Formats: sequence, C-alpha cells, structure tokens
Amino acid sequence: MPAPLPKKYLARKDEITSDFLLAIDKHLDDIMQERTTEMFEIRDLADVLHIHPTHLSNTIKLTTGKAPCFFFEKRIMEIAKELLEQNVPIKEIAYKLTFDPSNFTKFFKRFEGVTPKQYREALAEVGLVAV
Repeated sequence: MPAPLPKKYLARKDEITSDFLLAIDKHLDDIMQERTTEMFEIRDLADVLHIHPTHLSNTIKLTTGKAPCFFFEKRIMEIAKELLEQNVPIKEIAYKLTFDPSNFTKFFKRFEGVTPKQYREALAEVGLVAV
C-alpha cells in the first residue's frame, strides 16, 4: 500500500482548485465588464496561478474528477443562459463571450443539446422569458 499523502499536499491541491475556480469567475467577470476582450485558455489561468498547466490540469482532475475545461465551459454556459433569460440578443451574447455567432451556437448546442434560440423559445413556452 502506498504511503499516504502529506496533509500539506492535500491542503495545497484544494487551495489550487479553489484558486482556479475563483480565477475563472474573475476572468469571466472581466470579460462581461469589458475589462478584457480575450478569452483565457487553461494555460492562461495556470499562469495567473503561477503553476504549470499540466500541474493545474492534474490537480483539478485529482480533486474533482473533471478536467479544468469542464468548469470553465460550465461557467460560460451559466452566463450564456442568464443572458438568454434576460432576452439579450444571441449575437450580442456571442460577441460578449468572445465567440463568433455561429461558433457560439455550436458551443451552446454541444452542451445544452439545443441552439440558443431553441433554449430561449423553450423558456418562453413556460413563461420564463418573453420572446
């Protein structure tokens, strides 16, 4: 049986995971507030945390069982859905989130199974948004 990991290491991996999730939120807030116009990649977030991208990826997978991009893409989808619920034009949402409109539609459909327009129409059917 392998030796147990030192508590210091266990605490550090949780710290990295927490810092990573906070960095995602801060960056996406910067995008939404137009303080930056370039969407980060995972390596950029690793730079913010002053760790190697492979170490970041391995640590996030170890602590959560999911890849770092899962959390980044999940937050982007949450923001996109909020904006769709607020009836912001789809093209504007795409540009705000640094997508070309057609790529945004493909991205959204890959995660949600429907296009942004279909998502908004489904919300309208249940009275959650006016079309």
